Amino acid sequence: MPVEGRLADAVADHRGRLLSLAELPPVPGVDVRERMIPGPAGGPDVRVRIYRPRAEPAALPAVLWIHGGGFCLGNVDSVHVGAAQAALHASAVVVAVSYRLAPEHPYPAGLDDCWAALEWTAGHPGELGADPARVAVAGASSGGALAAGLTLLARERGGPALCFQHLSTPVLDDRLATASMAAFTDTPVWNRRLAEESWQLYLGETAGGAGDGAGAGGAGGRGGGPRGAVHDRDRLPVSAAPARAADLSGLPAAYLSTAGLDPLRDEGLLYGTRLAQAGVPVELHNFPGAYHAFVGGVSPEQLQHIGAEHLRALRAGLHGGGPAAGF
Repeated sequence: MPVEGRLADAVADHRGRLLSLAELPPVPGVDVRERMIPGPAGGPDVRVRIYRPRAEPAALPAVLWIHGGGFCLGNVDSVHVGAAQAALHASAVVVAVSYRLAPEHPYPAGLDDCWAALEWTAGHPGELGADPARVAVAGASSGGALAAGLTLLARERGGPALCFQHLSTPVLDDRLATASMAAFTDTPVWNRRLAEESWQLYLGETAGGAGDGAGAGGAGGRGGGPRGAVHDRDRLPVSAAPARAADLSGLPAAYLSTAGLDPLRDEGLLYGTRLAQAGVPVELHNFPGAYHAFVGGVSPEQLQHIGAEHLRALRAGLHGGGPAAGF
C-alpha cells in the first residue's frame, strides 16, 4: 500500500482489526476457512486462511502465501482476493499466513511464524487435500523476503521439500547498494528512504544503532539487543536478507518479477541471475515503467497482463511447464 511520510507513522494509520470471513468478499468457486495452528516454540499460535478450489477434489499442490507491507504493514485481508484467485487459477490449495509484524515484533518473529505455517502446511496434506510432493512458497515485496528466506531455511534444515518459489517485486537485500536503489530516492509507492526505514523497523534497530553490540540469532532465536534487535549487519543471517547468501544452489525453481521504476528492481534482477548461475531453474521478468508492486505506472490493460502472467507462472511452477520443468 502506498505510504506518505514515515513508515512508523503509517503503522498507526493502517493497523486495524482483521475482518471475519463473513465480511470478506466471496470468490465464486473457492472455499475459504480459517484456523489457528501451533506457532513457533515460545510464540503464539498462528492464524492461517485456507483457500481451495471447490471443483477439484484431488490432492492439489499447496502454496504458502505471504503478504507484503514493508515488514510492518498489511495483513491477510489485503491478500484475500489474490490468494483466492491463485487457488482457482493455479488449481492449488493456498494457505495465507498472518504473521507478527515489526516494529513490535522484529526479526525473526515474522519469519518464525511463516516457518511454523510452512511446516504445518507440509505436514497436513490429508487435512488440506494437498500433495506433499508439491509444496511452494509465494510472496510479494517484504513477503518475497520471507518466502525466499524460507527456501534458505528449508535447505539448511533438510526440509520441508519445496518445489517452487514465486517472488513478486521482492525485498531481498538490506545493504541497499544497487544502482536502482541509488536512483529511485523519491519514487511513488516505494523509495530508498522507505526501504531504509523498513529494514530498521524489521531488524529492531535504533537510529545509528547498527554496527555495535552482539550479532543476531537465526530464525527461532533472538539477537543480543532488546526485542531481538540486530546490531551487526555483517552478521545478519541470510534468512533475514536472502541476497546475502553466498550459495544459492539447491533452492527450488523460481519465478521472479521486478518493476522498472522500483528501487528494489536491481536486487531482484541480481538475485534471479544468481539463482540461474547456481543451477536453479528461473523465469525472470522485468516490467518497464511500473512502480513497486505494480501500483501505478502501467495501464489497466498492462496490469491485467501482469496479473495473468503471475497466475500463469504459478500454475506452471506447480503443475509443470514452467521453471520447475526447465525450458
